[in-house]
Amino acid sequence: MKLRISHLDIDASEPIVLLHDDDCIELGVKENDRVRIDGPARSATALVNRSDTLVERGEVKMPDSLIDSLGAACGDEVNVVYSAKPDSVRGIRKKMDGEKLSKEEIRNIVFDIRDGKLAKIEISAWLTSLYINGMDSEEIAYFTQAMVDTGDRVIFDRSPVFDFHSIGGVPGNKVTPIVVSIVAAAGLMLPKTSSRAISSACGTSDFVETFCDVELDANTLKSIAEETGGVLAWGGSMNLAPVDDMVIKVEYPLGINPRAQMIASIMSKKMAISATHLLVDIPTGTGTKVKTIDEAKGYARDFMDIGERLGIHVECAITYADQPVGNAIGPKLEARECIRILEGQKHPSSVVEKSCDLAGIILEMGGIPNGSAEARRILESGAAMKKFREIVAAQGGNYDIKSEDLEPGKHMVEVFSTKAGYVHSVNNKDLVSIARAAGSPSDKGAGILLLRKKGQRVERGDVLFQIYAEVESKAQRARDIAVRLQPLQIEGMLIKKFTSVSVRE
Repeated sequence: MKLRISHLDIDASEPIVLLHDDDCIELGVKENDRVRIDGPARSATALVNRSDTLVERGEVKMPDSLIDSLGAACGDEVNVVYSAKPDSVRGIRKKMDGEKLSKEEIRNIVFDIRDGKLAKIEISAWLTSLYINGMDSEEIAYFTQAMVDTGDRVIFDRSPVFDFHSIGGVPGNKVTPIVVSIVAAAGLMLPKTSSRAISSACGTSDFVETFCDVELDANTLKSIAEETGGVLAWGGSMNLAPVDDMVIKVEYPLGINPRAQMIASIMSKKMAISATHLLVDIPTGTGTKVKTIDEAKGYARDFMDIGERLGIHVECAITYADQPVGNAIGPKLEARECIRILEGQKHPSSVVEKSCDLAGIILEMGGIPNGSAEARRILESGAAMKKFREIVAAQGGNYDIKSEDLEPGKHMVEVFSTKAGYVHSVNNKDLVSIARAAGSPSDKGAGILLLRKKGQRVERGDVLFQIYAEVESKAQRARDIAVRLQPLQIEGMLIKKFTSVSVRE
């Protein structure tokens, strides 16, 4: 059917069209059916919305993004025909029934997501089926390879290529620039791509961009990594496994992170930058993605198994995550604490220890003995800071950067202890909620500075943590949430008193 294009004033997250009811009847389509539109430059598939008042007969309304993708303009005539559901929907239903998928079935699903042939509800069904029924190692390997094949790959002129990834879940995990700088200073190459925060208070790229550019294209990443040995880039600025980023947008409102999807997501990004050796950090503890040691061991086995199938040497580190790493949460606060460690400060010790232990594993993967001790020597000698400055300068930052250049938001409020005792527990999720209420990560100066951590003695009236914000109302809102949630639990050494009377009762 020939229909005339007109503008639909809506910012749609997936291709949609608005058709008159009578035209729908003639085409034989219902609400949420698909139509194929043949434009001047190319064809596209879109979901149907119907109306008998908002659109005229003989007209097809569509958003600018779809008009542009067709190479068309308003007023152009295009051919619109019914389009059947893609074959990949059968694969999704098969996984919903708990069946194993073939390489071709998985590949069809991934490529149809890339090409916009699957609606969000179908992608949601796919993610839900993975969450409930999972995948075996062979399926995850197929899934990973398919995601890699949807985007570009960075091929380096030198080898081996080392990489590092933390699966997240613990706030304040600012070790990546330190690890990259130590490893690069040792003569190995680690081209690190990182993510921005999705539901956390701050992703690695959120704080790195406070002192240098993280939006690099693939050629720039390759050039900087080969020149300096390290790079700190935002993975979303390159076309590396783009289906992963598309799926994350659907995954977030569902509040799920299927194991198979997470492993394939991580491994596809590593394959896309030609990693030959990979260290996976698995933070483990209450309030994190991975709550128990046994669960962490399961993840480690999966990552190493998938790595072997894909030709990547994978090692895993299970790290302590019952409370934040270091004291700072939020972009500028984390960047300042990270750079202070590189400048030679030995506190917070948790940041120093975790950075050197992780860097040490990578050094040993590269044939350098006594990795952790060598990593600490490189850090304390100033070689890591020198390398960090080279990387920052190569990414458009100031070579002479100092930690004190990074100032948090000007509005600061304090949260006090209401009783004396010891910090018994720290709720990571509550701290994330407070930091986000303060404006993190979009407001770079927003966040939390912890003054007390687990096991430390506090007196009534002591400051437990400070909240920083760029907007006063956000600081007050975050403080109100902190008072209500009480993320630091204070308890005395005495848990309960028993007397002869209470025992009898």
